[in-house]
Amino acid sequence: MSPFTEQSIFCTDSAQGHSLHYRQWGDPHQSRVLICVHGLTRNSHDFDVLASHLAQEYRVICPDIPGRGDSDWLAQAQDYNYPQYVSDILTLLKHLELPSVDWLGTSMGGLIGMMLAAQENSPIQRLILNDIGAFLPQAAFQRIADYLNTAKPDFADLTEAEQYLRDVHAPFGALSDEQWQHLARHSTTKQANGTYRLHYDPQIGAAFQSPIEDVPLWPVWQAVRCPALLLHGVNSDLLLPETIEQMQQIHAALQVIHITDTGHAPALMNAEQRQYIQDFLYQ
Repeated sequence: MSPFTEQSIFCTDSAQGHSLHYRQWGDPHQSRVLICVHGLTRNSHDFDVLASHLAQEYRVICPDIPGRGDSDWLAQAQDYNYPQYVSDILTLLKHLELPSVDWLGTSMGGLIGMMLAAQENSPIQRLILNDIGAFLPQAAFQRIADYLNTAKPDFADLTEAEQYLRDVHAPFGALSDEQWQHLARHSTTKQANGTYRLHYDPQIGAAFQSPIEDVPLWPVWQAVRCPALLLHGVNSDLLLPETIEQMQQIHAALQVIHITDTGHAPALMNAEQRQYIQDFLYQ
């Protein structure tokens, strides 16, 4: 796996501000730049395998969204929201002097990308959405809320953590033992007493405490103008076939790839899934 560098920048919020951590792969002078953003409880290490493969042709930047991974936890739970995440990414792009980028987002990361791509004079040139679309069904949202409310607080060791992740993230698809071990190492952090906990702020679930309803994002999707690729885990409960059909009706050029034997969301670690992404980016 090719090496990466790590840096942090300061971002503002409603309190004292916070540090946004990111990893960077490839030549920092490469003109082609891909931003990869993870899902709700995940972090930038989810893209380690993919980024190392793309680094020959792309500068790949993988941030930890606040409250996850090595970025700061936010002082105010209500700041865990999409306007804050979009603001942080715009701050990152300005800091790195990147007027245009390609975007790959899994779940939450896809929603952030869609919102950025919908902006006037958006910096996003190509958009890849990994198992997320313009309509979020209530049932899937409720499942996520239930998971956040019942997530295991700590683990005796990494073996226990790995087994837990194999169970709750089974929809990621068939991964090798090495890949599950990678996820276990980077989905947890070691505590002072020697146990491990999941590597995110429990307060990221604050938005799921209110009554949960369907979330339609059709006006956002209608405003997206760049070429887009949609990766669909066939067994997903978050990206439904009828959502995909309606998204294609709005943007006929939307490319869709259905990935079998996965749900929400494909891990993007195997060669076939990487090839889908490369083919879209290099066309």
